[in-house]
Amino acid sequence: MVLVSIVPFAPRRLLLLAAAFFALSIANCFASSILFSAKSTPYDRQMARIQPVLNTPVPPRQTELSLLLINHWIGELRAIPYRFSMEWKTPSELAHGPTGDCKGKAVALYQRMRENGARDLRLVIGRRAPTSRSTHAWVEWTTASATYVLDPTIKWAAQRANEIADNSYVPYYVYIGSRRYRAAAPTSLYARL
Repeated sequence: MVLVSIVPFAPRRLLLLAAAFFALSIANCFASSILFSAKSTPYDRQMARIQPVLNTPVPPRQTELSLLLINHWIGELRAIPYRFSMEWKTPSELAHGPTGDCKGKAVALYQRMRENGARDLRLVIGRRAPTSRSTHAWVEWTTASATYVLDPTIKWAAQRANEIADNSYVPYYVYIGSRRYRAAAPTSLYARL
């Protein structure tokens, strides 16, 4: 005699199956860092000088910014000789000085892009690589087609975030206008974008 059950799965197994599908559906959310709003960061006192730049209003967009133009700006900033500065330089100070560091170059690029209508820009402070001995600053830009890492200190052109090695560009703090965020887990922000 063969017994056939009307309910092929016990309710407990259905619950486990549903939980497994849910867990798998959100697993990729943990691939990149999650940003949490921060009331303060260790950089706030230094950032006071450049806060007006971060708050630069975005003019009404006339045309989309081209990667060719952005790469030109990155190249101009990359050509400025590197020299570390304890103080964050404003774009005006960078333009009139002989040298600049990653902070000054990233802020200058951020301002130029904002003035030309770029939206979804973020100034990021973190590590260039997990083994880096000091922090680094760069700009992140999200468009309708991709997210780009803009690093005018090291790179000569914009790089798609999904093309960056998993262990590169580890964010600690992200600034968007007057808002500041802390990366939840310092892992590569671009690991699996």
